[in-house]
Amino acid sequence: MTPIIILIIILALVFDFLNGIHDSSNIVATMIASRAYSPRTALGMTAVANFLGPFIFGVAVAETIGNEVVDSAAINLLVILTALLSAILWNLITWYLGFPSSSSHAMVGGLIGAVLVGAGWEAILLPGLIKVLLTLLLSPLIGFVFGFLILKILILLSWNATPKVNTVFKRSQIFTSISLALSHGTNDAQKTMGIITLTLVTAGVLETFVVPEWVVFACASMIAFGTAVGGWRLIRTLGGKIFRIKPIDGFGSQLASTVVILGASLIGGPVSTTQVVSSSIMGVGAAERMNKVRWGVGKDIATAWVLTRYWAAPSGTGRPARLRPRIAQAWPRSEAAPLLHSDLAVVL
Repeated sequence: MTPIIILIIILALVFDFLNGIHDSSNIVATMIASRAYSPRTALGMTAVANFLGPFIFGVAVAETIGNEVVDSAAINLLVILTALLSAILWNLITWYLGFPSSSSHAMVGGLIGAVLVGAGWEAILLPGLIKVLLTLLLSPLIGFVFGFLILKILILLSWNATPKVNTVFKRSQIFTSISLALSHGTNDAQKTMGIITLTLVTAGVLETFVVPEWVVFACASMIAFGTAVGGWRLIRTLGGKIFRIKPIDGFGSQLASTVVILGASLIGGPVSTTQVVSSSIMGVGAAERMNKVRWGVGKDIATAWVLTRYWAAPSGTGRPARLRPRIAQAWPRSEAAPLLHSDLAVVL
């Protein structure tokens, strides 16, 4: 392998680690806020389940990200490198600010934007892009609806129950939280698997798009490690600022999130765990009463999501994208790309 391939693999694994830090909050926040489990126990269980997810449910999402969105024959390694740098930088910024932004949007947007500038629209595979955009757009809406409906059903089923029902919901979160962590590992770790495998195909290391076992192991390990570290700034945002979470709320939101994320993973649709979990929490809160949800916090989260879609990577040359055709005429694509790939990173 060449140095740039090794660099891309390292950066991809760094992104996977940061993704684990970011999204650990999505999985453990309701468990901790509802006092179902201690932070150490919650993060430990989640990390193990995150690691096992890709091995149990397959790599359909990696196939979508790496093989159905962009044409590997029309891009070069610098385009992929730019997409990773953009996504990593955005993750670091939002982690520092405590915004539960979408790592999925950062990765997909960074890849599409870099490909558009470095290779043009001809390198974009529209059917795959439409599939990705639809799952990213619809999944949080479905999460809100499922959270709302599931809590309504739970309230109906436990209407005449004694206060001991809180203990039942607390203990039951071990099943919903593990299921959510498995679905998260299945979906989010595969995005990095897709990028690494795309790199190997683009560089000619692999002839066809088949995710190697070592890539699955490395990505699963890094997202599990990031989850174990945990993002405490984000846990506080999701766990307590949206509304005061009770055991029944934690159980309902985790169940709704699991159904949406795992369902999307099985059909190869990448989703934003942050969006799905946050919208599920809001749906659960709205099911009790609309004014229970602190919608201002939801607005802040939505702002972070929008900013993620329009995040632009730092430009190395300062040249606008309209110069791409003239530069491409002066140099072959492999030489023009270093000047072009960093002008834009996200256009979604």
